[in-house]
Amino acid sequence: MVNKPAYVRWMLMQEARAMLVRLSQVKPFVLTESTVPAANASLAAQSAIDRYLMAGRHTLRLQVQAYLHWLHGLDDENTHPAEAQQRLSLLRLRFNATLSQLDIFADVLTQRSEYETGIRLAGLDVVAADALRLENYYVPPPVICYLDRGSGAAIRRARTRLPGGGENPVAVIRVPRERMIGSGIASSLIHEVGHQAAALLNLTNSLRQVLQQQEREVKDSIWRHWERWISEIVADFWSVARVGVTSTLGLIGVVSLPRAFVFRMNMNDSHPFPWIRVILSCAMGQALYPHPQWHRLAQLWKSFYPKADLDTAGYTLLNQLEAGIPEFIDLLIHHQPRSLHGQSLIEVMDSANRQPDRLNAYFEHWQRAPAAMYRTAPTLVFAVIGQARSNGRMSPEQESAILTKLLTHWAIRSTLRTHATCVMPELTPPIVKVSS
Repeated sequence: MVNKPAYVRWMLMQEARAMLVRLSQVKPFVLTESTVPAANASLAAQSAIDRYLMAGRHTLRLQVQAYLHWLHGLDDENTHPAEAQQRLSLLRLRFNATLSQLDIFADVLTQRSEYETGIRLAGLDVVAADALRLENYYVPPPVICYLDRGSGAAIRRARTRLPGGGENPVAVIRVPRERMIGSGIASSLIHEVGHQAAALLNLTNSLRQVLQQQEREVKDSIWRHWERWISEIVADFWSVARVGVTSTLGLIGVVSLPRAFVFRMNMNDSHPFPWIRVILSCAMGQALYPHPQWHRLAQLWKSFYPKADLDTAGYTLLNQLEAGIPEFIDLLIHHQPRSLHGQSLIEVMDSANRQPDRLNAYFEHWQRAPAAMYRTAPTLVFAVIGQARSNGRMSPEQESAILTKLLTHWAIRSTLRTHATCVMPELTPPIVKVSS
């Protein structure tokens, strides 16, 4: 007759050992992904992901080994099948969580092997890193991008909790495949970058406190709406600040929906409803980059979705919100959170270099000297190209062709710089600062 406690221990040991075998088959991405070098995620991103996953595997392996050691120490009298099975079940849940985290990054990195798509994504990584850069205020995490269906973008921010526990080592940005390739992709991409920047600067919490105080002082419920939407408004602000009218045009492309959706006033949603969101974007553009184009764009949007047909309550709320925008935008751009060391938001953004007239001058120069465009910071390039599209000086066909070349160029340049720094640091030429 089989000794029951011994059989229990044997059976559970087999399961635990099988888990160790499967765990050993989970390899680092540097051993499993086959992409051309220019399509790779940045070295910092690859290293951060693999280090994180390797640490998780190592911890789980130690836990399984400790479980086996515990089983070996049991005798027939102190073997309790239910307890032993419970411990193994918890280990299996941790194992599945480890695999889930692996799959999050595998889904992103596997796209890098797609012909042409991988290199373009590597170029978007460079754009995202440039949009996130803010010297002297924080150390930006690595950023990686991938494509997915749908019209909206999303971000899994760095330093947030992953499924199963643990802190995400990189920012992962999902961008809509339907926006490849046009300047509008910068609007979606940099909006998501804005969420990461806001978290690094603690902007949302800082602004929320100011808005709550403002509501208490003036006793106006409109401030409650700005406070509810502030996380998305800050992200839109970051996008407008980085790429100007490119951001607003891209936003219009995303939220141009049937009328019922554009005016759907769900005040529990963290997103401003589309109609007011576009008007806010135009107002932010006017505050950062004064120019008649913002009024013209706002009027165009209003002609697409006239508010006259709204019911009395909706019409009244819309007018109250629109009337409160100037005061709110003034508070937003002059906000001075502790993280900016006494500077305001408008002061730390490169607004002087992105005024419409300046962007037009860049475009004129690049018409004569196209090579200069390839030496310019990616976000500034998107701002210039979007401005040219807005002015009717560049067709969609020209825009797509140029951006395809630029994304490839940025991917290759980033790869070559990384390889040169790693292989021959003493021969790496100094990086010349270019317009940003």
